[in-house]
Amino acid sequence: MKYLEDYIEEKRTKLFKETNVFFAFGKKQFNANKKAGITYVSMRGGLFCDKRYVEKLIYGLDDILTEGIAQDIKENGIEQIILRELDNHEARNSMNIDSTYEFLQHYGITKKQIWKMYNNKNAKL
Repeated sequence: MKYLEDYIEEKRTKLFKETNVFFAFGKKQFNANKKAGITYVSMRGGLFCDKRYVEKLIYGLDDILTEGIAQDIKENGIEQIILRELDNHEARNSMNIDSTYEFLQHYGITKKQIWKMYNNKNAKL
């Protein structure tokens, strides 16, 4: 089964190239990656974007995420996505679904739906 990352990675990489995005975690990395004549904006998390393309990056990432989620739901279904993410976030080991819920909020999935799958004795994680 694919993960959300599998649905968005290629499109996101293409958008990063189009918007002159790079990651840097310090002045040395920033200076090594910046291009002359371009003003960069820090978008947090070490991500820097060409100032001319900030809006394109923000809206593009939002569109890519929306499309990726729709494709994930279409191919895998809500119940299988919940089971996948409960497993991925090790909910049975931690006995906590909070990180699973945080991740799946973008899918419109409720905590009630997650608890139902978590408590389903027949569900295989």
